[in-house]
Amino acid sequence: MTFVEGPVTVTVPATSANLGPGYDSLGLALDLRDELTGEVVPGGTLEVTVEGAGEGTVPLDESHLVVRSMRAAFEIIGKQPAGLRLHCRNRIPHARGLGSSSAAIIGGLVLARALVAGGELILDDDTLFQKAAEIEGHPDNVAPAFHGGFTIAGDDDGFFAVRTAVDPRVSVVVFVPATGGETKAARGLLPDTVPHSDAAADAGRTALLVAALSDAPEHLHRATRDFLHQEYRRPAMPESLALVDELRADGVAAIVSGAGPTVLAFSSGVESAETSKLTARCPEGWACHALSVDMDGVRIL
Repeated sequence: MTFVEGPVTVTVPATSANLGPGYDSLGLALDLRDELTGEVVPGGTLEVTVEGAGEGTVPLDESHLVVRSMRAAFEIIGKQPAGLRLHCRNRIPHARGLGSSSAAIIGGLVLARALVAGGELILDDDTLFQKAAEIEGHPDNVAPAFHGGFTIAGDDDGFFAVRTAVDPRVSVVVFVPATGGETKAARGLLPDTVPHSDAAADAGRTALLVAALSDAPEHLHRATRDFLHQEYRRPAMPESLALVDELRADGVAAIVSGAGPTVLAFSSGVESAETSKLTARCPEGWACHALSVDMDGVRIL
């Protein structure tokens, strides 16, 4: 196998996991994309540049998550490049619960595979997805980043993901705080056990959420009621949960995106009056994005 000549560019979407009750299983791809351009170059140098989110803060060496993911792909394929040039144009906010790490992992794996002629013959889609979930530690964000749309993922004798339909009327508004949070810290607030009644209620809402996103968005408010994780995480993100409470009290299907602290609210179209009313409620100092559901997943340009 040989490396392809010239640069290759991939784009990968932001994602929101959990979606309320679907803890560690449900994920949705959003039309906010990072763009990664890689090229194999002579010599033994690594050149990494970043613009946008993470610029000036993320490492520019072998510890960069995209580079680590690319190295993992090259290792599976059995061909490491002598030199590598990588440029990242990042639009997905970091440490906000919008899947920036999953985008980096999926983008790096797909980019490396595309840089090797015939790389997909060794690193097929299933192997790539398994490696992505292994690097991330769970599949709920890497699944929609790879497949696009709405996915149900888990770990049962190997990671799996199933993509299901999304009603075309569904869009979202995300409210992004100025400061981020740590997934590990948010997970550390969760109890080891929960009441059986809460687990049963959450299972029912998760099932309803699959139906609501597929073709019954009028049930999204009821379907996004969570019993397992959001309330326990309130001490780590009080402003986010206060916004969720405020929106839900007004009938808006609002949730914490992933491990937070971003708040996601479901709407009825990026250009709709409902979306305009939602964006007007963005707290001072926060960023707000009206986004469609991304149906493509990772793409090679």
